[in-house]
Amino acid sequence: MAITSSSAPSFSASICCTPTDSTPARALRFSPIQTRLQARRFTLACRLDSSSSVPSSNGFDGDLQYELQHGVSTHHRRRGSPVFVTLPVDAVSLSAGTMKRKKAMVQSFRALAAAGVEGVVMEVWWGLVERELPRVYNWQGYLEIVVLAKRCGLKVRAVMAFHQCGTGPDDPFWIPLPQWVREEMDKDPDLAYSDRFGRRSMEYISLGCDALPVLHGRSPIQAYTEFMRNFRDTFIPFLGGVITGIQVGMGPAGELRYPSCPLQKLAWTWRSRELGEFQCYDKYMLASLNACAGEIGMREWANGGPIGASNLMQDPESTEFFKSDGSWNTPYGEFFLGWYSGMLLLHGERICREAETIFRGLEVNLSGKVAGIHWHYGTRSHPSELTAGYYNTSIRDGFLPIARMFGRYGFAMCCTCFEMQDAEEQQMNPVSSPEGFVKQLLLAARISDIPLQGENSASSLDDESFQQVLRMSKFYSDGPGTPTFSFNFVRMDKNLFEYRNWVSFTRFVRQMSDVKIFRAKLGFGEGDMPLSSLSASATAGAVLAY
Repeated sequence: MAITSSSAPSFSASICCTPTDSTPARALRFSPIQTRLQARRFTLACRLDSSSSVPSSNGFDGDLQYELQHGVSTHHRRRGSPVFVTLPVDAVSLSAGTMKRKKAMVQSFRALAAAGVEGVVMEVWWGLVERELPRVYNWQGYLEIVVLAKRCGLKVRAVMAFHQCGTGPDDPFWIPLPQWVREEMDKDPDLAYSDRFGRRSMEYISLGCDALPVLHGRSPIQAYTEFMRNFRDTFIPFLGGVITGIQVGMGPAGELRYPSCPLQKLAWTWRSRELGEFQCYDKYMLASLNACAGEIGMREWANGGPIGASNLMQDPESTEFFKSDGSWNTPYGEFFLGWYSGMLLLHGERICREAETIFRGLEVNLSGKVAGIHWHYGTRSHPSELTAGYYNTSIRDGFLPIARMFGRYGFAMCCTCFEMQDAEEQQMNPVSSPEGFVKQLLLAARISDIPLQGENSASSLDDESFQQVLRMSKFYSDGPGTPTFSFNFVRMDKNLFEYRNWVSFTRFVRQMSDVKIFRAKLGFGEGDMPLSSLSASATAGAVLAY
């Protein structure tokens, strides 16, 4: 069914002005992430009668119908932080648009609920929902997930994923941008980001054309806005009750950044030397740069990114721009990096403004994500952060403006790398500091008084990784009157439910929650099963079905 939406508010064509912290603050109150985890008693009644009837719109087989009832005691106050689990990338079928592996999902959701997990993180892919034609949306698979979460007593955080997933058609988790968007990018390649070598990134539409009607008469911001508005209208019965969080994608991997490092290279072991490339060579970005340089009478600064910024693999000290006394710390460097990072901030501001308007008045927590780029944190210039759009160096805080921008619109900030340790990373790369990076983000969030969501960068399931998450979370959550903290575990797969991993994970959830998780009972009509047995048996089916 085609949905026609009114156009989103238009933006000024002038994009030289960078939003500043003097922007009038809005009198917004954060909807608190659940701060009370009352001692839960679970009673799961599983109906295995295949003759049971279930509305077909739910997409569940009759033999999988079940009820989840949980009693809540108000005598125990949650002192810790809720844990959410990110669903598999392919939770919804790309071809059919329906929930995949339904039996496994049912078993997995039941196990997560029994373990005390607060909810699940559901990535809602633009390329799947609005796949073939503009304004034609298919939410079926995501509705099935939300209904299942509700029945299991789990909350849902929905991620508006406006980016590509995977590296290409050969990737098993390949989810491209919508077909009609890719057709427009084929007609006008400058809709994609470009580096100085002319290499195009198809991960996300260039923010240089944010306000231009390049997508069938709509701007990218208008397309994102209408997508979010249709999501709101479709899921309104669940918003504030089951769906308690909305994370809005703002760039590659959903993060507010430029695609400075190709996806396939970020996974390689020698990423420690990856400086990245400035993504400012499409005609829309160049037009903005030219206009801004012209305004200050420096036309010679309008020809693209910095000269002497190396290539992807050079040592920063061998480059003219990134070395310790390089041109990053000159009037030209300050101009270019201010413009480049300012464009990113303006992009985030536009999306935050639209999302806040769409979800205003609903009890959902909005959030945006910052990339975990830490592999040159120990240098003066922080080159890999600069190419990603973060004007963060040894003499300048580039994350505080982002945190304050989120705060103006009532957004929480999500950041990754919580499980990473300096000692381990520095064995491969002495100038890397994931802990320093995370602590700086925590401080920016505390100063801006915004909630924080932590995340792991890899599916590390060992106890030491979980303990590192606990240590890093205490830097933010300790102390009276601090904003709320929660954690997204990335991600649910069959490895999570293997016995040793499951034991480590459930222990971690208890430690984060800092409450006693009461015995859960699974009613089959012939006695009850304790939590330990439930964890093993309930996950067995999920593992086999994955």
